[in-house]
Amino acid sequence: MAAVLLLNASYEPLKVISWQRAVTLFFSDKVEIVEEYSHEIRSVSLAIKAPSVVRLLSYVNIGQKSPPLSRFNIFARDGFKCQYCTKPLNTGTATLDHVLPRSKGGKTRWTNVVCCCKPCNTKKGSKTPEQAGMKLLKKPEQPHWLPVLHVKLNGRIPRSWNIFLAALTRKE
Repeated sequence: MAAVLLLNASYEPLKVISWQRAVTLFFSDKVEIVEEYSHEIRSVSLAIKAPSVVRLLSYVNIGQKSPPLSRFNIFARDGFKCQYCTKPLNTGTATLDHVLPRSKGGKTRWTNVVCCCKPCNTKKGSKTPEQAGMKLLKKPEQPHWLPVLHVKLNGRIPRSWNIFLAALTRKE
């Protein structure tokens, strides 16, 4: 069924949770339902509109938490596009490229790893982009937002989430 956007008490997006988790939190008096989908969730004795956005009733201090460095988060940060030729990719066709190759001392860090198609990765090999005659679309940076939140549901973000995600998209 539908995914639910979990907001902090301050209306900041925290993460995407299942509708089952959202309903459990609601009946545990831990969240309030802010937005609903048009369809209902039914049990033997109850029918409620499916939650779309829920807000925690108590503020959770998450601090300045950086997103974890992972293959999927790098693909998400780079919009599932090859950072050399702009070819659209998916998790099956995307590879990771070290801008400064590991053989030349490059580390696996947000600022040195990009999403890349297999042909571009092969062409670049163990060279720098300059040595290979290739140009990066943009300099890789560590995001201050959680990339996976932007690609959850394959880019089909429910309309009811837009107002809450607007601040995040301005940070990109």
